Amino acid sequence: MDIVVQGRHCAVNEAYREMVTARLAGLERFVDHLIRVEVLISGSDHHRQPEHAVRAEITLVGKGPVVRAEAAAEDKNLAFERAFDRLKSRLRRAADRRRSHHNLRAVSQLILAEEAAPAPAAAPERVPVRTMAGLEVHGDGPLVVREKHFSSARLTLAQALDEMELVGHDFFLYVDADSGAPSVVYRRKAYDYGVIHLTVTEAGQD
Repeated sequence: MDIVVQGRHCAVNEAYREMVTARLAGLERFVDHLIRVEVLISGSDHHRQPEHAVRAEITLVGKGPVVRAEAAAEDKNLAFERAFDRLKSRLRRAADRRRSHHNLRAVSQLILAEEAAPAPAAAPERVPVRTMAGLEVHGDGPLVVREKHFSSARLTLAQALDEMELVGHDFFLYVDADSGAPSVVYRRKAYDYGVIHLTVTEAGQD
């Protein structure tokens, strides 16, 4: 396992690198096939918010999903410790979820049973339409000008839940391995989750 510690607008000496390396040395026990750990310490000029003067980002790269955690503090030692605590908590939550949700097919059925029939949509009001930068803008906007494209293999519900936990997001977009449907898994309360499967139909079909 390689551990790379870098500084951006912040001095990172050899003693600090050795401390970080020692703290991260045991992560291989918790992450399968861990290849590399990247630590980025970024300094910034926050006179009015000294608690955000330094930001630490920890990224785990392996054969599985990427795991990331970050935190800010008034110095680089505290920022790293906070990020490291969040990383351990994220790994612990993922492990607990795998233990408590071993029968994901049953979980999926319970989630789908809770879904209510959609209410009939109200007739939309007529709004002016204008074209800006090749996009149609209805009314006063807002104009969406940021677009991202990602490539991903098809995932099971279990894999999608794992990836959502490990990146620390409240939702995760994926393509379901069983149905091939675009799907979103999202966090509800505590260890409860919801999942939305999108059925694609041609325009004009019911």
